[in-house]
Amino acid sequence: MAEIVLRDVQKYFGAVHIIKDLNLTIADREFVVLLGPSGCGKTTTLRAIAGLEEISSGEILIDGRPVHDLEASNRDIAFVFQLYALYPHLTVFENIAFPLRATGEKRSEVEKQVREVARALDIVHLLKKRPSALSGGDMQRVAIGRALVRRPKAILMDEPIGALDAKLREDMRTELKRLHIENKATSVYVTHDQVEAMSLADRIVVMNEGILQQVGTPTDVYQNPANLFVAQFIGSPVMNIAKATLATEGERSALVLGENGDAFPMPAELKGRLTARGGPFGDLKIGIRPEGVLVAHEAGEGFVPLEAHLIEPLGAYDIVDLKVGGSFLRARTRSGFVSGPGERVFARLDETQTHFFDTKSGQSLQIRLGA
Repeated sequence: MAEIVLRDVQKYFGAVHIIKDLNLTIADREFVVLLGPSGCGKTTTLRAIAGLEEISSGEILIDGRPVHDLEASNRDIAFVFQLYALYPHLTVFENIAFPLRATGEKRSEVEKQVREVARALDIVHLLKKRPSALSGGDMQRVAIGRALVRRPKAILMDEPIGALDAKLREDMRTELKRLHIENKATSVYVTHDQVEAMSLADRIVVMNEGILQQVGTPTDVYQNPANLFVAQFIGSPVMNIAKATLATEGERSALVLGENGDAFPMPAELKGRLTARGGPFGDLKIGIRPEGVLVAHEAGEGFVPLEAHLIEPLGAYDIVDLKVGGSFLRARTRSGFVSGPGERVFARLDETQTHFFDTKSGQSLQIRLGA
């Protein structure tokens, strides 16, 4: 297996700067997901690790050995593409066996290894078929089998299940995680789907415009976003983001959302915490996920009367849009809790789930109340 290190990696396509000063260490046997919107540089980074793209400057090391000047064939890395890239005239067996035959493995060893991988992927019954007879999910299993069969140091996957339907993607996510655990391979996976990233990764690498935004466990990037981009990119529905002003009266504090918006009570400690961070009392942005907007039918301490605008039923829970001044807060409630649009309810912000961001830089102020 392999540790992969990227040091000060830069990549230009002509005058276009695609990867900007990327530093990243992927531990041996770790499953790392590169996550970001289209065009953010994640696939270029993956291809650079594989040797399919030359980097403009910097270093790429595998197990401590610089490889950025090595051909792809000499890096002992397997690559799974989004499009299956199977040989249409070969059977499933021969497609999986191709890398072994190319390196001159004995026939008995080829037979053994292909069948081992086929059993792990539950495609033994497909070995005599050709790709034209397979479903999309089965073709992707064959492509993954071809990558796994020669036991490479690392497996790189570029949106390998992006073209599958929703149910099949869910099944394949489980399959990929199981295979990673069983094979103990270093795995690097590219996707723009944050559900895939959250369910698969040991760590998520969030990228935007070629810049690494945050690296952390799925729980960390969800609960402690480093900036506004990560806050709004991770999570479904996305985090509520609103301009806010801190209003104080004696020992009491409140956040006024938007212009002439409602004032939500906050702990008195907020003023001191903001002062310690430079005191941007009138130039704040707050972020709070829908589950952090608490909704009740009766008035209570800290609750503000609001009107429900839209309700999005999602089975086990609803997402309710609440009118706050000239904008909306999205809250997560149990199914049917709010009967319909126009209903008057009461809401408060859970201070332990409220994030504070600098408006100009977009960076988190690292203030967590009650923590």
